[in-house]
Amino acid sequence: MTNLVHFSKMHGAGNDYIYVDTHLNELKDPGATAVKWSQYHTGIGADGLVLIERLGTKEADFGMRIFNADGSVARMCGNASRCVGKYVYEKGLTSKTEIKLLTLSGVRTLKLILSCKEEGKVEKVLVDMGSPKWEDERLFQRTESLREGTFVSMGNPHYVIFVDDVDVVEQEGKALEHDVAFPERCNIEFARVEADGSIRMRVWERGSGVTMACGTGACATAVAAMTTGRCGRKVSVVMDGGVLEIEWNEQDGHIYMSGPAEFVFEGDVES
Repeated sequence: MTNLVHFSKMHGAGNDYIYVDTHLNELKDPGATAVKWSQYHTGIGADGLVLIERLGTKEADFGMRIFNADGSVARMCGNASRCVGKYVYEKGLTSKTEIKLLTLSGVRTLKLILSCKEEGKVEKVLVDMGSPKWEDERLFQRTESLREGTFVSMGNPHYVIFVDDVDVVEQEGKALEHDVAFPERCNIEFARVEADGSIRMRVWERGSGVTMACGTGACATAVAAMTTGRCGRKVSVVMDGGVLEIEWNEQDGHIYMSGPAEFVFEGDVES
């Protein structure tokens, strides 16, 4: 008997994932499913698969599990977090506009900004991404051969390189992802500070390759720019799929990311 699973395809600044509510659908092998469904020519097409879990505990309202296009597990995704916030509110799973979301990197707080024009619609989402970390031997062990850059962990590892030509991500991203400096592989960002003060960034995501955007990558890039004196504590990060606003709060030391989240389409697919 065919088992049909209902899904929603959503994107945040072009970073697209397939979203499934685990309360309604069970996936026995989500890693393999992510590989199958993420193919653009033979599947749904996406950067990966996100499972939404209804928790309703003191710790968190909902949970999020992420599987990259190659089936590997991602600990955190800023763009996916925003999409989950929009999903649970607009699907009527919560009436809260401040949501606690459990990820493999800990609990993240989502603040939903509702549309003034359309009742019941989320216009954008502000995510408390927590504090950045620069030292983590589990994720980063610098080698002499590694290209000069800044390592930043936003719950997952990022290596940010400032260059004149951000399009080198196409040629250099894969090799850097698998560099021996990164025991668990790494997300790679190539960035350039523009004349207007914004940052142009392109990303090679661990397990997915070049993607239109990366929320944690935008945060890591902003932190790298801020700590090296390239910008102030608020900055716009411009990616292939759109713009995210990043702020490093002086009071609590947390990174705050805001940006859009959109539904693309929905459907039913064989599991």
